Amino acid sequence: MLLAALTAMAAQVSIHLPFTPVPLTLQPMVVLLGGAALGSRLGMASQILYISAGIAGLPVFAASPVLPQGPLRLLGPTGGYLLSYPIAAFATGWLAERGFDRRYLTSVLAMAAGLAIVFVCGVAWLALFARPTALGFEAALRTGFYPFFPIDLYKILVAAAVLPAVWRVTGRR
Repeated sequence: MLLAALTAMAAQVSIHLPFTPVPLTLQPMVVLLGGAALGSRLGMASQILYISAGIAGLPVFAASPVLPQGPLRLLGPTGGYLLSYPIAAFATGWLAERGFDRRYLTSVLAMAAGLAIVFVCGVAWLALFARPTALGFEAALRTGFYPFFPIDLYKILVAAAVLPAVWRVTGRR
């Protein structure tokens, strides 16, 4: 439950860029760090709880100029990113359960695998299904991947460095 609340708080730290309907948030870092710290099942469950709270209409999603809070948000430009969070947390947690969380470099690799899931799902959704209009793959990459990848890569470098402190808080070793 705490990770779902942290994901909601991370959504509120958002920067809207003028050339894209996708805001820059701290959510991917929280999702991936949470998956690594809690493991596959709890990491995934926390993200399902987060999405469920958003579907119920709680103001947990980042502010959007396109869609209001609630279930319609999943149809908009950020729907693919949001729906990928449980899968990304599961994958990162699964790798962590297999020892990828024991060293900095392998923690980065585990989180990079989760980040790849976020981007594949998010860009594919933006290209094919997003409402009001799907963008196509070239435009989706320009507006949903290229501007965010360097920043998100930096965020997972920080998250991997923070992971040992998170273990102390969660009691996991």
